[in-house]
Amino acid sequence: MKITFLGTGTSQGVPVIGCTCEVCQSLDFRNKRLRTSIHVETGGQSFIVDTGPDFRQQMLRENVKRVDAVLFTHAHRDHTAGLDDVRAYNFMQGTDMPVFGTQQVLDQLKVEYAYAFNKDAYPGIPRITLNLISEKPFEVGGVPITPLPVMHLHLPVLGFRFGDFSYITDANAIADETLERLRGTKVLVLNALQIEPHISHFNLDEALKMIARINPGRTYLTHISHRLGLHGAVEKKLPDNVLLAYDGMQLEMN
Repeated sequence: MKITFLGTGTSQGVPVIGCTCEVCQSLDFRNKRLRTSIHVETGGQSFIVDTGPDFRQQMLRENVKRVDAVLFTHAHRDHTAGLDDVRAYNFMQGTDMPVFGTQQVLDQLKVEYAYAFNKDAYPGIPRITLNLISEKPFEVGGVPITPLPVMHLHLPVLGFRFGDFSYITDANAIADETLERLRGTKVLVLNALQIEPHISHFNLDEALKMIARINPGRTYLTHISHRLGLHGAVEKKLPDNVLLAYDGMQLEMN
Protein backbone atom coordinates (compact mmCIF):
# COMPACT_ATOMS: atom_id res chain seq x y z
CA MET A 1 0.00 0.00 0.00
CA LYS A 2 1.19 3.48 -0.87
CA ILE A 3 -0.27 6.63 0.69
CA THR A 4 0.43 10.13 -0.59
CA PHE A 5 -0.60 13.21 1.36
CA LEU A 6 -2.05 15.46 -1.34
CA GLY A 7 -2.77 18.21 1.16
CA THR A 8 -2.45 18.64 4.92
CA GLY A 9 -3.87 22.12 5.46
CA THR A 10 -7.18 23.84 6.02
CA SER A 11 -8.98 26.83 4.60
CA GLN A 12 -7.44 28.73 7.53
CA GLY A 13 -4.00 27.33 6.72
CA VAL A 14 -3.53 27.87 2.98
CA PRO A 15 -0.87 30.44 2.00
CA VAL A 16 -2.48 33.86 1.49
CA ILE A 17 -1.17 36.65 -0.74
CA GLY A 18 0.22 39.43 1.41
CA CYS A 19 0.14 37.44 4.66
CA THR A 20 3.11 38.23 6.91
CA CYS A 21 2.70 35.39 9.42
CA GLU A 22 5.71 33.15 10.02
CA VAL A 23 4.08 30.17 8.30
CA CYS A 24 3.30 32.06 5.08
CA GLN A 25 6.76 33.63 5.09
CA SER A 26 8.54 30.34 5.80
CA LEU A 27 10.89 28.94 3.14
CA ASP A 28 10.36 25.39 4.46
CA PHE A 29 8.23 23.57 1.86
CA ARG A 30 6.58 21.58 4.67
CA ASN A 31 4.77 24.74 5.76
CA LYS A 32 3.09 25.18 2.35
CA ARG A 33 -0.15 23.27 2.90
CA LEU A 34 -3.02 22.77 0.46
CA ARG A 35 -6.45 21.54 1.55
CA THR A 36 -6.50 18.11 3.19
CA SER A 37 -6.71 15.02 0.96
CA ILE A 38 -4.91 11.72 0.42
CA HIS A 39 -4.22 9.29 -2.43
CA VAL A 40 -4.30 5.60 -1.49
CA GLU A 41 -2.93 2.91 -3.82
CA THR A 42 -3.76 -0.60 -2.65
CA GLY A 43 -4.93 -3.88 -4.14
CA GLY A 44 -4.39 -2.58 -7.66
CA GLN A 45 -6.79 0.31 -7.03
CA SER A 46 -6.20 4.07 -6.89
CA PHE A 47 -8.41 5.98 -4.44
CA ILE A 48 -8.73 9.66 -3.62
CA VAL A 49 -10.18 10.65 -0.24
CA ASP A 50 -11.79 14.11 -0.65
CA THR A 51 -11.42 16.52 -3.57
CA GLY A 52 -10.88 19.97 -2.09
CA PRO A 53 -10.43 23.25 -4.00
CA ASP A 54 -6.79 22.30 -4.72
CA PHE A 55 -7.61 18.91 -6.28
CA ARG A 56 -6.42 19.70 -9.81
CA GLN A 57 -3.15 21.20 -8.57
CA GLN A 58 -2.53 18.20 -6.32
CA MET A 59 -3.16 15.68 -9.11
CA LEU A 60 -0.78 17.49 -11.44
CA ARG A 61 1.89 17.84 -8.77
CA GLU A 62 1.81 14.13 -7.88
CA ASN A 63 1.29 12.98 -11.49
CA VAL A 64 -1.65 10.76 -10.54
CA LYS A 65 -2.51 9.10 -13.84
CA ARG A 66 -5.44 6.98 -12.73
CA VAL A 67 -8.26 7.31 -10.19
CA ASP A 68 -10.58 4.35 -9.68
CA ALA A 69 -12.86 5.97 -7.07
CA VAL A 70 -13.34 9.02 -4.88
CA LEU A 71 -14.36 8.63 -1.23
CA PHE A 72 -15.79 11.55 0.70
CA THR A 73 -15.46 12.07 4.44
CA HIS A 74 -18.15 14.80 4.57
CA ALA A 75 -19.75 17.55 2.50
CA HIS A 76 -17.88 20.69 3.56
CA ARG A 77 -16.62 22.67 0.57
CA ASP A 78 -12.96 22.44 1.55
CA HIS A 79 -13.35 18.70 0.92
CA THR A 80 -15.66 18.69 -2.13
CA ALA A 81 -14.98 21.83 -4.19
CA GLY A 82 -12.62 20.16 -6.68
CA LEU A 83 -14.86 17.33 -7.82
CA ASP A 84 -15.54 18.99 -11.18
CA ASP A 85 -11.96 18.21 -12.21
CA VAL A 86 -12.56 14.46 -12.29
CA ARG A 87 -13.63 15.17 -15.87
CA ALA A 88 -9.97 14.81 -16.87
CA TYR A 89 -10.05 11.23 -15.61
CA ASN A 90 -13.37 10.63 -17.39
CA PHE A 91 -11.59 11.58 -20.61
CA MET A 92 -8.39 9.60 -19.98
CA GLN A 93 -10.08 6.48 -18.60
CA GLY A 94 -13.20 6.54 -20.75
CA THR A 95 -15.48 5.83 -17.77
CA ASP A 96 -17.67 7.57 -15.22
CA MET A 97 -16.02 8.30 -11.87
CA PRO A 98 -17.43 6.23 -8.96
CA VAL A 99 -18.01 8.49 -5.96
CA PHE A 100 -18.75 7.11 -2.48
CA GLY A 101 -20.40 9.03 0.34
CA THR A 102 -23.17 9.06 2.89
CA GLN A 103 -26.66 10.20 1.92
CA GLN A 104 -25.91 13.65 3.33
CA VAL A 105 -22.80 13.93 1.16
CA LEU A 106 -24.48 12.67 -2.01
CA ASP A 107 -27.42 15.03 -1.55
CA GLN A 108 -25.04 17.98 -1.21
CA LEU A 109 -23.07 16.96 -4.30
CA LYS A 110 -26.30 16.92 -6.31
CA VAL A 111 -26.85 20.53 -5.28
CA GLU A 112 -23.29 21.78 -5.80
CA TYR A 113 -22.88 19.94 -9.11
CA ALA A 114 -26.47 19.98 -10.34
CA TYR A 115 -25.27 20.45 -13.93
CA ALA A 116 -23.54 17.04 -13.77
CA PHE A 117 -26.84 15.27 -13.04
CA ASN A 118 -29.08 17.02 -15.56
CA LYS A 119 -30.97 14.83 -18.02
CA ASP A 120 -29.83 17.05 -20.86
CA ALA A 121 -26.22 17.14 -19.72
CA TYR A 122 -23.89 19.49 -21.55
CA PRO A 123 -21.03 17.68 -23.34
CA GLY A 124 -17.81 17.64 -21.34
CA ILE A 125 -19.31 17.84 -17.86
CA PRO A 126 -17.87 15.56 -15.17
CA ARG A 127 -19.40 12.09 -15.40
CA ILE A 128 -20.05 10.86 -11.88
CA THR A 129 -21.68 7.70 -10.53
CA LEU A 130 -22.93 8.16 -6.96
CA ASN A 131 -22.61 5.24 -4.53
CA LEU A 132 -24.29 5.32 -1.14
CA ILE A 133 -22.29 4.14 1.86
CA SER A 134 -23.12 4.02 5.56
CA GLU A 135 -21.13 3.11 8.65
CA LYS A 136 -20.98 -0.52 7.46
CA PRO A 137 -17.79 -1.89 5.87
CA PHE A 138 -17.85 -2.03 2.07
CA GLU A 139 -15.63 -2.94 -0.88
CA VAL A 140 -14.44 -1.01 -3.92
CA GLY A 141 -12.71 -2.99 -6.67
CA GLY A 142 -12.22 -5.88 -4.27
CA VAL A 143 -10.55 -3.67 -1.64
CA PRO A 144 -12.24 -3.83 1.79
CA ILE A 145 -12.79 -0.43 3.43
CA THR A 146 -14.00 0.16 6.98
CA PRO A 147 -15.74 3.49 7.71
CA LEU A 148 -14.68 5.23 10.92
CA PRO A 149 -17.59 7.38 12.18
CA VAL A 150 -16.50 10.48 14.10
CA MET A 151 -18.11 13.80 15.03
CA HIS A 152 -17.17 17.25 13.72
CA LEU A 153 -19.08 19.22 16.37
CA HIS A 154 -22.67 18.26 15.37
CA LEU A 155 -21.78 16.91 11.90
CA PRO A 156 -21.20 13.17 11.37
CA VAL A 157 -17.98 12.56 9.42
CA LEU A 158 -16.44 9.32 8.16
CA GLY A 159 -12.82 8.37 8.39
CA PHE A 160 -11.67 5.28 6.50
CA ARG A 161 -9.52 2.27 7.35
CA PHE A 162 -7.63 0.40 4.62
CA GLY A 163 -6.00 -2.65 6.19
CA ASP A 164 -3.62 -1.38 8.88
CA PHE A 165 -3.89 2.25 7.76
CA SER A 166 -6.56 4.53 9.30
CA TYR A 167 -7.40 8.06 8.20
CA ILE A 168 -9.47 10.57 10.21
CA THR A 169 -9.88 14.25 9.50
CA ASP A 170 -12.29 16.94 10.74
CA ALA A 171 -13.06 15.38 14.10
CA ASN A 172 -13.38 16.54 17.67
CA ALA A 173 -14.95 13.39 19.14
CA ILE A 174 -14.48 9.66 18.53
CA ALA A 175 -16.98 7.21 20.03
CA ASP A 176 -16.00 3.96 21.71
CA GLU A 177 -17.46 1.95 18.80
CA THR A 178 -15.07 3.68 16.41
CA LEU A 179 -12.16 3.25 18.80
CA GLU A 180 -12.88 -0.47 18.64
CA ARG A 181 -12.68 -0.33 14.83
CA LEU A 182 -9.29 1.37 15.18
CA ARG A 183 -7.91 -1.38 17.39
CA GLY A 184 -4.61 -2.75 16.03
CA THR A 185 -4.10 -0.09 13.37
CA LYS A 186 -0.40 0.34 12.61
CA VAL A 187 -0.54 3.80 11.03
CA LEU A 188 -3.04 6.48 12.00
CA VAL A 189 -3.64 9.88 10.43
CA LEU A 190 -5.50 12.29 12.70
CA ASN A 191 -6.40 15.97 12.55
CA ALA A 192 -4.71 18.50 14.84
CA LEU A 193 -5.80 21.99 13.87
CA GLN A 194 -3.99 24.29 16.29
CA ILE A 195 -2.61 24.74 19.80
CA GLU A 196 -5.66 26.50 21.26
CA PRO A 197 -8.99 24.68 21.79
CA HIS A 198 -11.37 24.71 18.82
CA ILE A 199 -15.12 24.19 18.62
CA SER A 200 -15.09 21.41 16.01
CA HIS A 201 -11.53 20.08 15.61
CA PHE A 202 -9.03 18.38 17.88
CA ASN A 203 -6.32 20.76 18.98
CA LEU A 204 -2.82 19.36 19.43
CA ASP A 205 -3.25 18.34 23.07
CA GLU A 206 -6.58 16.62 22.40
CA ALA A 207 -5.13 14.82 19.38
CA LEU A 208 -2.18 13.52 21.42
CA LYS A 209 -4.52 12.26 24.16
CA MET A 210 -6.64 10.45 21.56
CA ILE A 211 -3.53 8.94 19.97
CA ALA A 212 -2.51 7.58 23.39
CA ARG A 213 -5.92 5.88 23.67
CA ILE A 214 -5.75 4.37 20.17
CA ASN A 215 -2.07 3.42 20.58
CA PRO A 216 -1.06 2.93 16.92
CA GLY A 217 2.48 2.21 15.85
CA ARG A 218 2.85 5.63 14.20
CA THR A 219 0.64 8.68 13.79
CA TYR A 220 0.76 11.52 11.28
CA LEU A 221 -1.04 14.75 12.06
CA THR A 222 -2.98 16.53 9.32
CA HIS A 223 -5.58 19.29 8.75
CA ILE A 224 -3.09 21.80 10.13
CA SER A 225 -3.77 25.52 10.38
CA HIS A 226 -1.23 28.34 10.68
CA ARG A 227 -2.04 28.46 14.39
CA LEU A 228 -0.31 25.15 15.00
CA GLY A 229 3.02 26.77 14.12
CA LEU A 230 6.05 25.96 12.01
CA HIS A 231 6.57 22.34 11.00
CA GLY A 232 10.11 22.02 12.34
CA ALA A 233 9.35 23.67 15.68
CA VAL A 234 6.18 21.67 16.36
CA GLU A 235 7.64 18.31 15.40
CA LYS A 236 10.47 18.69 17.93
CA LYS A 237 7.86 18.74 20.72
CA LEU A 238 5.99 15.62 19.60
CA PRO A 239 6.41 12.05 20.90
CA ASP A 240 8.80 9.91 18.85
CA ASN A 241 5.98 7.99 17.16
CA VAL A 242 3.98 11.11 16.20
CA LEU A 243 4.93 13.20 13.16
CA LEU A 244 3.49 16.12 11.25
CA ALA A 245 2.42 15.16 7.74
CA TYR A 246 3.28 17.50 4.89
CA ASP A 247 2.07 17.91 1.32
CA GLY A 248 3.68 15.31 -0.94
CA MET A 249 4.76 13.01 1.91
CA GLN A 250 4.54 9.35 0.92
CA LEU A 251 4.18 6.26 3.09
CA GLU A 252 4.79 2.66 2.04
CA MET A 253 3.07 -0.15 3.95
CA ASN A 254 3.06 -3.92 3.48
